[in-house]
Amino acid sequence: MYSFAIYINYVMLIIYEFCRLALLFFYHMLYDSHLGHNKHVNCLCASHFIFNIVEKGKVSHECIARDQDCEAFNKWTDAFTRQDHPTVIQILLESDKDKDMTGNVMPNLIYVSREKSRTSPHHFKAGALNVLLRVSATMTNAPTILTLDCDMYSNDPQTPFRVLCYLLDPKIRSNLGYVQFPQRFHGINKNDIYACEFKRLFEINPMGMDGLLGPNHLGTGCFFNRRVFFGGPSSFVPPKIPELSPGNIVNKPIQSQPILAMAHRVASCNYENQSKWGSKMGFRYGSLVEDYYTGYRLKCEGWRSIFCHPKRAAFYGNAPINLLDVLNQNKRWAIGLLEVGFSKYNPITFGSQAMGPLMGLAYAYSGYWAMWSIPITIYAFIPQLALLNGVTIFPKVSERWFLLYMFLFLGAYVQDFLDFLLVGGTVQSWWNDQRMWMIRGPSCYLFGLIEYLLKSIGISTHGFNVTSKVLDDEQNKRYDQGIFEFGVASPMFVPLTAAAIINLVSFFVGFKEVFTGSNWEGLFVQMFIAGFVTLNCWPIYEAMVLRSDKGRIPTKTTMISTLVALALCTATSLTLRN
Repeated sequence: MYSFAIYINYVMLIIYEFCRLALLFFYHMLYDSHLGHNKHVNCLCASHFIFNIVEKGKVSHECIARDQDCEAFNKWTDAFTRQDHPTVIQILLESDKDKDMTGNVMPNLIYVSREKSRTSPHHFKAGALNVLLRVSATMTNAPTILTLDCDMYSNDPQTPFRVLCYLLDPKIRSNLGYVQFPQRFHGINKNDIYACEFKRLFEINPMGMDGLLGPNHLGTGCFFNRRVFFGGPSSFVPPKIPELSPGNIVNKPIQSQPILAMAHRVASCNYENQSKWGSKMGFRYGSLVEDYYTGYRLKCEGWRSIFCHPKRAAFYGNAPINLLDVLNQNKRWAIGLLEVGFSKYNPITFGSQAMGPLMGLAYAYSGYWAMWSIPITIYAFIPQLALLNGVTIFPKVSERWFLLYMFLFLGAYVQDFLDFLLVGGTVQSWWNDQRMWMIRGPSCYLFGLIEYLLKSIGISTHGFNVTSKVLDDEQNKRYDQGIFEFGVASPMFVPLTAAAIINLVSFFVGFKEVFTGSNWEGLFVQMFIAGFVTLNCWPIYEAMVLRSDKGRIPTKTTMISTLVALALCTATSLTLRN
């Protein structure tokens, strides 16, 4: 029977990671020993003990029944921190021993917390995945691996069987690297105001790439062939330890001392030193978007992939419900994509040569996302500032060049609209999607580009930020109502709010010019752009002036943005006069 190693890709930087470990072990221990079979007593006592653990910050020895649990908790000392702690590997369920309440065999369930040290780089999510890859190889070495983000769950029990149809197909299995499912989310409000479904990224583009070499790895919901992490289909890269080879057969129990010793060894923070892990083996290092970079490098090595998009979602996950978390997530992606786009493995040159020009351009489309900040920011400010000063920068309505601008605008928007509807989108969700594209331009894309440039010249920037998906009752209520959540002051809100102010003022100035008959043909395009941006900025005006809840734009941000808008208008006026 074809076995699976299922990896739950937990985020290593979550606060109180070790506290969650303790609670998981402790609850498992309570269920097995102290609390008997009374479910009501079980739940009440477990809750009581868990609250005590959180308050004390540790688990006392009298609460631990099993020796193996005690061994794990002994590592949880005052010196155990997120940045510095030993390896913890705990077998919670073993398929040879544990059964569910109906008598069916339970799968192996193993908790892995890799060793961390302040003196050794941990490579974020890619480093965690590589540790899981090696630890699983020492214990089971199953040929197929599923990666899932910690906030996702399975929605279709038929998913593994769908995957087997591809992985066991003799016609394609020799160079099939992985099967990717689209990311789907539960809890998104009716019209997806923050465009978190990313229909282009997770559905439209993968469908197109599936006609070439296959979609890119999307970070979660992906079944990998273990062999894919050890070189190309015809160029195997052997690991230093034979036990990690994808063809190795494990014939010892996972609880045996040699297996556990080997697992701890490959999970140590120094194991990868002077090795090929992260460069030619495993998930690749060098970018914050390890999913994009790893999938891209695998394609360049000769692997193919398949996009499996069944009607019933294979997996569901959570999405952020406030604007700042959405923008921070997109900024992190933008920086990571630029790290690939301007590396020696950039998709335009290296990628086109390795995969062909079409696949190279498909990867370049995503790889240079942050560059959209340049034209979007220009169109958010320059035409409007020129309009305020009565300067024409576009063709008149009566000129032929005006038809070109109209054709490009309508053609791009109509194509985008049809693509969106064909994958199940609605008119309102499409409108919100194009509005978020405009919002991302002068905010997260612009800040991501600046942060990447500063990082490139050696200027320190902020570190890796995990996207918060914690639900607050008030935030959740506003999100369900389709109300934008600002709430806190952020530098990314300043250019966004300043652009909204300038566009609103310039639109009314242009409207006045039209009624006075002053060169309306020359100013029509600028007035149209200002009006279109103003219409998209309604949630910003609402958060600035009309709302009084905690999710409104902070007064400080509004004042700074107003000063920036005044400074830009004044500087433009003085420049044009001179």
